[in-house]
Amino acid sequence: MSSREFDLTTEGIRLYESNHTAGDMIKEHHHEVHQILYALEGEGEVVLNGKSFPFKQDRVAVIVPYSAHSISSDSKLTVLVLAFDQSILGSSVNDDLLDPYFPDTRLVELNPLDGSNVRQLLRKMLYEQSHGNSINYVAMKIFLSELLLKFTRSQAQPEAFDANVLRAERLRTYIDTHYFEIISSSDLSTKLGMSTRHINNIFKDRYQVTPIQYLTEVRIDLAKKLLTKTDKDIASICFEVGFESLSTFYRTFKNSTEVSPNKYRTAYKVELP
Repeated sequence: MSSREFDLTTEGIRLYESNHTAGDMIKEHHHEVHQILYALEGEGEVVLNGKSFPFKQDRVAVIVPYSAHSISSDSKLTVLVLAFDQSILGSSVNDDLLDPYFPDTRLVELNPLDGSNVRQLLRKMLYEQSHGNSINYVAMKIFLSELLLKFTRSQAQPEAFDANVLRAERLRTYIDTHYFEIISSSDLSTKLGMSTRHINNIFKDRYQVTPIQYLTEVRIDLAKKLLTKTDKDIASICFEVGFESLSTFYRTFKNSTEVSPNKYRTAYKVELP
């Protein structure tokens, strides 16, 4: 099987669904383009580089051109297939992300947080593809770059022997990089697929604060830097660090520092060149 069987459109990218019933077997084959396989539902096995791996939700196969692979299904298996020509990506994405981190075919295991984000990116790509205008394909290429970045960072995460320690560390990393969009503890529990109480317990055991308390610390620390090292308006700082209203920002900031944002800026402002 070759890339000629794919209609990548003139834009060089296509996302589609591949359905398999229990016992189906897609024999070993290869393509002339890159593929990303995401198990949406069900379970099966994928053979990559001659090795067999369990294939289920939150497992992704990144397949380079001319790399032989096969899929078998143990139950009804639904796979999202993202096929793309490497030439559609910018040189920085190819040189700094795709080529060094995915020089060969490999399986990527996603944690629940990353899995939730990957599913959201794939939903966005399906939406853009359904409209099919040139601007929609620009969006698809941007989301593809985000996917590759997500897979790369997922591989780079250190291993931990204790599952709860690993979950807590991943949650902290998620908060550090998504502090501007997290709304509540229920938002985090939904992404992790665990109860709010359990998340609070494992995080507090590791860091002595709850995830939301840590989120507040991250936001306030960043606000302090922006207040003292930039001339940004306080309303802009409030928005940038993730607060929904100025009143909430002022109240939270004062509870943390015992002074208002204005007074903090006056006391600690760094003279800009």
